[in-house]
Amino acid sequence: MRILVQKFGGTSLSTDHARSYCLQHIARELANGYSVVVVVSAMGRSGDPYATDTLLQLIRNNGDKLPARERDMLLGCGEIISAAALCSLLCSEGIPSVVLNGGQAGIITDDQYGHARIKELRPERILQHLRDSKVVIVTGFQGSTESGDMTTLGRGGSDTSATALGAALRAEMVDIYTDVNGILTADPRIVENAKPLQVVSYAEICNMARQGAKVIHPRAVEIAQQARIPVRVRSTFSMEEGTLVSDAAFTPVTDRQATGIAHVSGVTQITVKAIEGRSDVQLQVFQTMAKHHISVDFINVTPSGAVYTVFDQDADRAVSVLQECGYDPLAVRGCAKVSVIGGGMNGVPGVMARIVEALTEEGITIMQSADSNTTIWVLVKAEDMVKAVRALHAKFELHI
Repeated sequence: MRILVQKFGGTSLSTDHARSYCLQHIARELANGYSVVVVVSAMGRSGDPYATDTLLQLIRNNGDKLPARERDMLLGCGEIISAAALCSLLCSEGIPSVVLNGGQAGIITDDQYGHARIKELRPERILQHLRDSKVVIVTGFQGSTESGDMTTLGRGGSDTSATALGAALRAEMVDIYTDVNGILTADPRIVENAKPLQVVSYAEICNMARQGAKVIHPRAVEIAQQARIPVRVRSTFSMEEGTLVSDAAFTPVTDRQATGIAHVSGVTQITVKAIEGRSDVQLQVFQTMAKHHISVDFINVTPSGAVYTVFDQDADRAVSVLQECGYDPLAVRGCAKVSVIGGGMNGVPGVMARIVEALTEEGITIMQSADSNTTIWVLVKAEDMVKAVRALHAKFELHI
């Protein structure tokens, strides 16, 4: 049995017209001889009747005290509605279909409501329906504890559902359908000549996703990489094949140093200097951040102190708890992290020089930098972010 997993996002399911495209993609793959498992998100985006953010607003408007377990029960409703609507459409076209929620599909999680982790996958029920020649529609973003309580997997959870099911079912491919035609070299709202990428490696797309590209969730890519299952990121509203995400060993050989430019805004840079006579500044700072559940990023440490970033919404609390520890932190709010990502930069001299050159030519100050095998990050002021993304995209000739 050749199995294909298709995941449709909220904008792909939000209208009758959009769902008609989903129907076309499903019918095409059935005609190609695949057994099809479809993973669905909640319909639409914030403000739409069944979107996850709309359901969350319902709770805020009613005291905002719903316990985590019951919150997950509510949040799972959006995907159930999407699945039922799509099932009805398929059945009306003579395509036998069945809906399974996350638990029924065999996605067993821990009990960390709101951000549950998958412990085990038991796909026997899905396989039986596939053997009966049915399309199996699975509600994304959700699973079940061993005791049967509904859980949700956190933001991007439907992507994770799709690749986890793909791994468990030994699928040939996982197709992630969205409202853009694949993965682009930069955000097209910022860079008009951003170019679609035909192929990227798992490592490259993981870094692009972590650094602000919102096409696919990095947890989903990590699962696909572990299982060596190719992923395609495609447009629901096009028949084009989009971007293939695969193992670097199977991607075409290219000499590109950079694959894409990503960005994250709304961050604050915090600088903490060591207290004279004490050598435990790094330990104290990061233990304090962890104790207060403040996520840190872009970390540089020296014997004399530490520099790192937090999200703007956490900045006041971070400064306050550091002051309680006796430190006098400097917080620079309104910053942005811009990343140059590419599997071809590892060990290649001159990449950082090109980055500095591009930004210097635009009069942009680099406040901080860091690097890994596939990514170089720079911190700039928020007002320079758009200019920085465009300058780096042009410098690495990603439009060609």
